[in-house]
Amino acid sequence: MAGDVAQVVEAVAHGGGVDLTQVVALLAAGVIAVPIFKRLGLGSVLGYLAAGLVVGPFGLKLVADPQSVLHAAELGVVMFLFIVGLEMEPSKLWALRKQIFGLGIMQVALCGILLTLVGIVLGFPPTVAFVAGMGFVLTSTAIVMQLLTERGEMQTPGGQQIVSILLLEDLAIVPLLAVLALITPSTGAGGDAGSRWLSVGLAAVSVVAVVFAGRWVLNPVFRILAAARAREVMTAAALLVVLGAALIMQVGGLSMAMGAFLAGVLLSTSTFRHQLEADVEPFRGLLLGLFFLAVGMSLDLNVVAANWQIIAALVVGYMLVKGGAIYGLARLLKSSKSDALERAVLMAQGGEFAFVLFTTATAGGILTAQTNAMMTATVIISMALTPFSTMLLKLIPEPEQSMDGVEEPDGLLGNVLVIGFGRFGQIASQPLIAKGNKISIIDNDTDMIRAAGQFGMKVYYGDGTRLDILHAAGASSADAILICVDDKHAASAIVDLVKGEFPLAKVFARAFDRGHAIELVKLGVDYQIREVYESALEFGAETLKALGSDEDEVAEIVLGVRERDRQRFSAQIVGGMMASRDLLLSNAEDQARESGTVAGPTDPILAPTPDAAR
Repeated sequence: MAGDVAQVVEAVAHGGGVDLTQVVALLAAGVIAVPIFKRLGLGSVLGYLAAGLVVGPFGLKLVADPQSVLHAAELGVVMFLFIVGLEMEPSKLWALRKQIFGLGIMQVALCGILLTLVGIVLGFPPTVAFVAGMGFVLTSTAIVMQLLTERGEMQTPGGQQIVSILLLEDLAIVPLLAVLALITPSTGAGGDAGSRWLSVGLAAVSVVAVVFAGRWVLNPVFRILAAARAREVMTAAALLVVLGAALIMQVGGLSMAMGAFLAGVLLSTSTFRHQLEADVEPFRGLLLGLFFLAVGMSLDLNVVAANWQIIAALVVGYMLVKGGAIYGLARLLKSSKSDALERAVLMAQGGEFAFVLFTTATAGGILTAQTNAMMTATVIISMALTPFSTMLLKLIPEPEQSMDGVEEPDGLLGNVLVIGFGRFGQIASQPLIAKGNKISIIDNDTDMIRAAGQFGMKVYYGDGTRLDILHAAGASSADAILICVDDKHAASAIVDLVKGEFPLAKVFARAFDRGHAIELVKLGVDYQIREVYESALEFGAETLKALGSDEDEVAEIVLGVRERDRQRFSAQIVGGMMASRDLLLSNAEDQARESGTVAGPTDPILAPTPDAAR
């Protein structure tokens, strides 16, 4: 009986050609490691890499063939580039052309030359040094994109420059493979000219095929599928677009990821763009995580142990030289020190396309199996070090702000002092200026001060938490002091300082949220307002009007909301945040009634009439 049970378990675990043990091991590794690493501040990428190392052939040996997993998981990178393409409309891509083909080509060429020289200095033959160096030039698109996404920097100017360079590097794999064909010993001059021109033509046909399908075929097809109202068919169609574009480009000898990106760009203006993104996103996240797991599993610890000295020299030498070249080029092209340093740290590692280059070079006899293993280990270690490198960026102090065109306050005499001239302070100052008040303004953001100057505003540089700055800004003679900073801790500190040193001035403060507003009241401000309170009420009122309520009804409802909020706020000042919860309208009862938990409606809380509110 026990033997029969064992056979059943074995059949279930390995039935149908699918090894469920490996699947469960990979899923469990990611589920356990990633939250732990993110809680430690190390990021999800490092969690996946570490988990892959643990379950791979050099750890618990739960997965014996990481290369097969890696090949399948490369689809995660493909889908990631498709989603990036959906966010990159053709007009935006055209605007980045100088960065892609200008900055990108310069970085690839400079880093390629320098890394080849590093390989030669370390004792490798020139051909081997060239292949190893150019492989390391190709930054990991998967890791950098993931880090940019986690840091929320994908759409920033610096992030867009990095994305542009990554796109050029993805394109660079094509000419690099062509160069390998020319220098491969077994092919001499790289084959006859006819075959090479055939390869170029096939690549061009692949691009044309993807562009044609994206421009003239896909939208009509999606309209037909949408009319069928079959959600699973739309999901299948989204995957077909991504994988089909990748396959067409692969057949043409180009990058699968580039094919998916091109398809995404062509569909970025489609009415089905958001549907496509929603359908592909779950697969993208899962497969990209699997890709990082596979990279971790591919690290051959035996090779590292046997060649640790040369591998350490390669990792340090390549990363320092590549990072230094990227930083120098960025500074030469007028990037700020912080942007140049961030780009250098993020892009100093090798990437997944290096594996393709090394494998091709090994098959052609340029690299030996031992050299291939060492170079692969070098790239993987550099990828694993990147999250640590980005953490070090946080330890570097922020660069000092440029004071060009900025003045500090000295004996200002306005009757109103505005501290903080961001979005809030700019609007708050307008009625005061319209009335003819003489206002003095200070802010600690020099970029904001210079921008305000372009619109005719005179703003002085100063930190409102410093007493000497407040004196210089005229706080002692001001009738009113407006605290408009967006940092609630700084705002509270300024209020405390002003109330103690300038008791005759009326203090008006911007509150970050309800809790901060209560704190400001307790500090003694004359007036406080939550920064989004009025706009949110107006937003809700306009929605009611759009839903059919007339002006009088909307005014009465909003007045009732204001009165309940006032009563609840007064109670919270004394009794804490949970006081008078019954004054807060809730949708919980409606939801419970819809689910059958509550039998019927109870008496609603009625909005008071204007007379009652007064």
